[in-house]
Amino acid sequence: MKTLASQLIGTWQLLSREDRTAAGERRIDPGLGGDPVALLVYDAAGNFAAQFMKRDRSSDAGAVTERAGVNNSSAVNGYDAYFGSYTVDEASGSVTQVLHGALSRGDVGKVVTREMHVDGDTLTIELATTSADGEPVTRTLIWRRSA
Repeated sequence: MKTLASQLIGTWQLLSREDRTAAGERRIDPGLGGDPVALLVYDAAGNFAAQFMKRDRSSDAGAVTERAGVNNSSAVNGYDAYFGSYTVDEASGSVTQVLHGALSRGDVGKVVTREMHVDGDTLTIELATTSADGEPVTRTLIWRRSA
């Protein structure tokens, strides 16, 4: 049986990113919008990097930092990027990431944990966070492994 750690290794492209309340209502993240583009990379040495961009940044003016939700990072002017190290808890299916570098200086040093599941070339990540107005939401990200 393959481990989660071995299945994570590679480059992943974002297919979808949704925030849902406990009642199942969708919330749109104003920092990255409802349909961002993103790239996520995990290597075998325990390093990772992630970049997210709001698909349409034409209406963004100035370098505005969006407030980060709980267990999440901050977008700046429709863009978010960070990198660091990661460890996998095989028993719980969770991945803990330490942000060594980030676009938002307040994110450097953050420790974030996400539940992850790999099924073939599809990676699903779930995390508890908050919407822009502080409402608790579950964020689900679906990724496809790049060839």
